[in-house]
Amino acid sequence: MGMPVSLHVRGAGARDASAAYAAHRVFADLRAADAVFSTYREDSEISRLARGELTLAGCSLAVREVAALSEIARVRTDGYVDAWAAPGRAGTFDPTVLVKTWAVARSVRFFDDLPGLSLAIGAGGDILVRPGADLEPWQIGIEDPRERSTILATVPVHDGGVATSGVAARGAHIVDPHTGLAATQVLSATVVGPSLLWADVWATALVARGADAVDWTATLHGTSGLLVLADGRVHRWQNAP
Repeated sequence: MGMPVSLHVRGAGARDASAAYAAHRVFADLRAADAVFSTYREDSEISRLARGELTLAGCSLAVREVAALSEIARVRTDGYVDAWAAPGRAGTFDPTVLVKTWAVARSVRFFDDLPGLSLAIGAGGDILVRPGADLEPWQIGIEDPRERSTILATVPVHDGGVATSGVAARGAHIVDPHTGLAATQVLSATVVGPSLLWADVWATALVARGADAVDWTATLHGTSGLLVLADGRVHRWQNAP
């Protein structure tokens, strides 16, 4: 997927062969997802779809599932997260807006038979955690996009996802689909919620929305998070479900 992925497991049995095998299957599953969804691999289903060699109806169930989720995300974000509006590829389905976190959340199913273990898996700044027998939260640090060696906040997370979008790692790469211009008014958006995929979608939408982002956080029920704005403000929120 073109990014580092790390898996951390703790609890009794974390070093057993069964946990090692589950971890092996997680990474194999992520590599398989990359083979299907990569926009860089010529033989991926997504590349073949873009070239007209496949129709969406003729794609695998996984691709059709991600396309359906992408359409829901487009509607729920008022078009600010749009898998059919990638710069230079308007009208072509590009699942990168959410497929990474979809794949990560799906991959941890291999630990379902090891319920005593607690795990955290991180991919490109997005982190999914699952509780184990110890019931201790994972402490997730949120970095300052203006000074990446500085931690703005530490969030204890028992179960769910933490997703961050912004300019710190890749510059102003998020585009407002309504204008086609790079979004620069929000330096970073971190969303904590029960679903890693939707935390990722909301974080991307918050950056894309720009000046409207602070007000829009009030609509994200069941989430908490932090925005760092280009004008120097830091906005925190915590919403009831």
